[in-house]
Amino acid sequence: MNKRKLAAQTTKRKLISTALDLIKENGFDAINVEDITKKAGVAKGTFYTYFKRKEDIVLEISRTPFSEIAQELQDMKDLKIITKLSHYFHRFMECVESCGIHVCRQWTRDVLDPNNVPENKDGQKWAYDVDMLKGILEDAVKTGELKEGTPVELLTHIIISELYGMMTCWCMSDGKFEPLEWTDKFCNVQLTAIFEQYLN
Repeated sequence: MNKRKLAAQTTKRKLISTALDLIKENGFDAINVEDITKKAGVAKGTFYTYFKRKEDIVLEISRTPFSEIAQELQDMKDLKIITKLSHYFHRFMECVESCGIHVCRQWTRDVLDPNNVPENKDGQKWAYDVDMLKGILEDAVKTGELKEGTPVELLTHIIISELYGMMTCWCMSDGKFEPLEWTDKFCNVQLTAIFEQYLN
């Protein structure tokens, strides 16, 4: 990678990191592009080199930690599906909590109303999460850990709904509901029960 590309990557990461800090502190609606660029120490026009509008940065905030989870799962090939899923759910909610309730509210808003972000009409965050989980289950069918005919699509949507439900409860309770704690309880109590009949 040449110096120019490296500098551009560094600037983009700085904008994302600064936006995340500001959203955590003040909430999404309380900040604007100028707040982000001023704190990041870059010209306002620089923001628009990477993002069309403020809402776009929220989707970008989700990509890095969730792509790290995908890599972790690739490195867990030899582990059982229940262990992989428990890891995925725990890390998923860990990322949600670490990004903060204000970012979570914006993700939830964008999923509930994709028209809120014109470039997000297909609900990119939702679609990304569904595809990742579906991929985990499809791999388990291919390797024979889950039976042929396992209703992957149905199970994917049941489980994603559970995770998004916990995110929504966190937002609605103004942080009193502990999503990571409840995610771990869900894994310990429900996960084996849901998949038991499909395990080989």
